Amino acid sequence: MSVPEPGNIWRDPHPIGFVAAPTDLAQQSLARLSARYGNAPRSVARTLVCLGGDGFMLETLHGLLGRSETPVYGMNCGSVGFLMNAHAEDGLPERLAAAQAAILHPLRMHAVTMGGAVEEALALNEVSLLRQLRQAAKIRISIDGRIRLPELICDGVLISTPAGSTAYNLSAHGPIVPLSANLLPLTPISAFRPRRWRGALLPSTSDVLLEVLEPEKRPVAAVADFTEVREVASVAVSEDRSISVRVLFDPDQGLSERIIAEQFLT
Repeated sequence: MSVPEPGNIWRDPHPIGFVAAPTDLAQQSLARLSARYGNAPRSVARTLVCLGGDGFMLETLHGLLGRSETPVYGMNCGSVGFLMNAHAEDGLPERLAAAQAAILHPLRMHAVTMGGAVEEALALNEVSLLRQLRQAAKIRISIDGRIRLPELICDGVLISTPAGSTAYNLSAHGPIVPLSANLLPLTPISAFRPRRWRGALLPSTSDVLLEVLEPEKRPVAAVADFTEVREVASVAVSEDRSISVRVLFDPDQGLSERIIAEQFLT
């Protein structure tokens, strides 16, 4: 994941496009902002303003992956706003002109099911493996072709991006990773054996292979952000630096600063 780059993206003329979550607050803001600034089609918008919470922001970013380089500026109209800026409708062009950008690269999941089907998906937050039934999963972990953990007995395991390290990864007691660190947290979910294993920090160039042991008895599902694949036999995960999205933040409120600040919350 790249180091955030300076802003000053906005130039005249600067058509702005808006997208909004289906909530009343977001839709009302969309109507006011569109009347005030216009609402350019995505094909010509220089910036896309996303009105909603983090979930809708992730949906919007996924829609741009590999399809558009249009930067996205979020305004919080939801309950969670880690990826969003404060909601304010005045002076929007000036805010966009001063915005700073973070370039995010997704994880690519390559999952093979017990039946031999192959499914691929991208994740901006994390790729997670989760047990499907009452019995714990058994998972073998290999890094760059070398077995590092022959058997992890657990509820699951996840690999996170730095941007996603404050999400599910943090809830699973994984480490928060700065954007510039070029590291991927590998975090167990309720590990039973080995009890003292708390995960690992991997170079962002790592190729990770997660193999499900006893898949018929202990079926496992793989999830890449919004995409779920059930009854997987193996899942390969690596960072795809050929694809990126650009997320805009107000000065001094960039994603790197938010990730650092998150580590000092009490």
